[in-house]
Amino acid sequence: MVTGPRQSLVSWAMAPNTKSGPGRAQRKGRSEGRTTKSAKSAQAAAGGVGRYTPAEQSGRYTRPIPTKIRRSASWFGPSILFLMIFGVLTILLNYLTVLPGSVSIWYLVVGLVVIFVAFMMATRYR
Repeated sequence: MVTGPRQSLVSWAMAPNTKSGPGRAQRKGRSEGRTTKSAKSAQAAAGGVGRYTPAEQSGRYTRPIPTKIRRSASWFGPSILFLMIFGVLTILLNYLTVLPGSVSIWYLVVGLVVIFVAFMMATRYR
């Protein structure tokens, strides 16, 4: 029994432990409802017993795109860089009053649109 200043830290009203085992732990190994890969392939070969149907038969299979097709053209990267530099230079030269027509909001709009197009192209670059 605890006495003194530590007595308030002990809880005497705890519920008794009614479990005799480790809870809901399962026995080691596979559960009865699980099937192995070989069983699934045997089901597919036997005509698709149950709900399993191969992806090729159901039409949900999409073949991977070949690497040759996924590559961008050789001119795509340099054109992205050119558009970025052109957009920044348009905005910069507008504020330095080098472009004709003094400072104009249309130079700013053109520069921002060109930079936006370059960013959109960069998301498609492979």
